[in-house]
Amino acid sequence: MLLYMSKKTLPVYNIKDFKDPEHGTDFYANSMKRHLRDHHIILTPHKHDFFLTVLFTKGSGTHEIDFTNYKVEPGAIFMLRPGQTHNWKLSKETDGFVFFHTKDFYDSRSVTEKTQDFPFFSSIHNPPLLLLKNKRKEKIEDLFSEIKKEYEENNLLKFQKLYSLVALTYIELTRSYQPQKQIKSEIYLLKLRQLEDLIDKNYKNIKAPHHYAKMMAMTEKHLNRICNTCLNKTTTELISNRVILEAKRLLTHSKVPINQVAEELGYLDNSYFSRFFKKQTGQSPLDFMRAQRR
Repeated sequence: MLLYMSKKTLPVYNIKDFKDPEHGTDFYANSMKRHLRDHHIILTPHKHDFFLTVLFTKGSGTHEIDFTNYKVEPGAIFMLRPGQTHNWKLSKETDGFVFFHTKDFYDSRSVTEKTQDFPFFSSIHNPPLLLLKNKRKEKIEDLFSEIKKEYEENNLLKFQKLYSLVALTYIELTRSYQPQKQIKSEIYLLKLRQLEDLIDKNYKNIKAPHHYAKMMAMTEKHLNRICNTCLNKTTTELISNRVILEAKRLLTHSKVPINQVAEELGYLDNSYFSRFFKKQTGQSPLDFMRAQRR
């Protein structure tokens, strides 16, 4: 990474930033009203290194996640993966429930599934919002309430029960959740997750699909088939989307010139980067930056 980009452009919060260590450092639960009251840091753009799930029962507003605005209303459930950028604009009467946990909290206790096996966590291209109504909402709300109650008490086998309640919640959410496209092949889903992990680690230096296909020991054609089946996108689109997301983050939250943003993302030709950005977003980097900073 370049020296002038070495500092984090956004805060990345850990569970320790939200709780007393005596309650452990891999799980947290609260009412949304109290969470908002006690932790004003979440009202400004930030990231976190844990999996987060929120149910809104009262209030209204907007929730911006990776530059997409979602409506906040009763019955709205948001499910975020580590590393996503988000912030809220919420009405004063907003309430609900929130819990979050580390990857290890869930995965180390599970024999059959991992956190990212659930569709809302399996891909950043699957929507982070689920809207529930009526009896379905009541059932999920009861689970969230039970999680909060168990977290606040110190009963025997507390964290084992919390894991079980979270697993039940994720199962119920999965039954209501409709990803962008139904993924029929478990093997394809695993390969897609592998590809997204590789892109996340290498997108600044590797942008050609055939390199990722080679790293995954398959043909570029087959890799495109996987992306198409799972997300209706090409491998090139997945790479471009990741580059653009990071470009938007840097242009919005850092104070470096556009040519340095381009260089940080692996583009030595600033004019080429500007053309690429405009083709993908419909705006030049400068126009996007000015609009965000207003």
